[in-house]
Amino acid sequence: MTKKRVAIIGVTGAVGQEFVQSLNNHPWFEVTQIAASERSAGKKYLDAIKDANGIVAWDVGGEIPEYIKEMTVKAIDELDVSQLDLVFSAVESQAARDIETKMAADLPVISTSSAYRYENDVPILIPGINDDQTELLEIQKKNRNWKGWVAPLPNCTTTGLAITLKPLLEKYGAKKVMMTSMQAISGGGKSGVSAMGITDNIIPYIPKEEGKVRQETRKILGKLIDGKIEEADIRISCTCTRVPVIDGHTESVFVETTKEIDPAKAKETYNQCNKDISVLGLPSAPKDFYAFHEDPTRPQPRMERTVGDGMTTTIGRVEKEELFDNGLKYMLFSHNKKMGSAKGAVLLAEMLYKKGKI
Repeated sequence: MTKKRVAIIGVTGAVGQEFVQSLNNHPWFEVTQIAASERSAGKKYLDAIKDANGIVAWDVGGEIPEYIKEMTVKAIDELDVSQLDLVFSAVESQAARDIETKMAADLPVISTSSAYRYENDVPILIPGINDDQTELLEIQKKNRNWKGWVAPLPNCTTTGLAITLKPLLEKYGAKKVMMTSMQAISGGGKSGVSAMGITDNIIPYIPKEEGKVRQETRKILGKLIDGKIEEADIRISCTCTRVPVIDGHTESVFVETTKEIDPAKAKETYNQCNKDISVLGLPSAPKDFYAFHEDPTRPQPRMERTVGDGMTTTIGRVEKEELFDNGLKYMLFSHNKKMGSAKGAVLLAEMLYKKGKI
């Protein structure tokens, strides 16, 4: 098969580097153009990611893929859209709105930014969770008179919560959710909390994070009805914190269900989902979408972050919750830089390609 030609915008940043790694030797997609700020434009990629001391700043682990090293970074205005099939946007939100609007006029755009997440005709997609909402992309194209569309991922904290709630919502109903996150340092980006700020410490507040989780979770778990997303009728309370963990978000969740549920039923539900999940067999999909542990010491970030190459969501400490007539409490782990970021975006591209949207 002929590979789809893709561009990465924001290629020198932390998320851009994750895209570079996630698309290395991809069977369906080939990176043919890369773009970043004017500061990096015109440089070879290896030179563009050097710091002020001339040291290559490769932040994602492993070796820099050979295919990218000698590619020339373009200014965004220099991208040749006629030679592309898809754009991955790893741009910070403030600049992302203008850039993604311009690109979507001609091409599909899959984004890790929040620029378009809260628009009525834009679905927030997690592959395998709300695939039915992809039809909203066609409505978006018509509404905006675009040839392409914008499909954003959720906030990385939302990702694990929505993934674990979806099977429970479908089978047992979900009325109320209380969640406390213990989020990795890397979720704050390079300009996030300082080393001195997080060492021997917990930061009990992340600006705007809790509002994002509430709004995005209800939208993701909603239903597409008559061309609009009807949000899930779930009351969500959350507290988002930053902890001294490098990669991977852990969350403590209490969920009140409509029907009676217990840990055994939950395990059976997640195991069945592993067999039925729509993304099964896609190049970036893990063997198991969910990992369910009965060991009360799991999940732990250091143990879970490599499972399924960061694409498996881990659930543990599952207990019946006595606070509710029906409900559970559980812990989850979701990799913020893999499933919650660039590799999750690549999986989304695979799902949309399979559906004929790319």
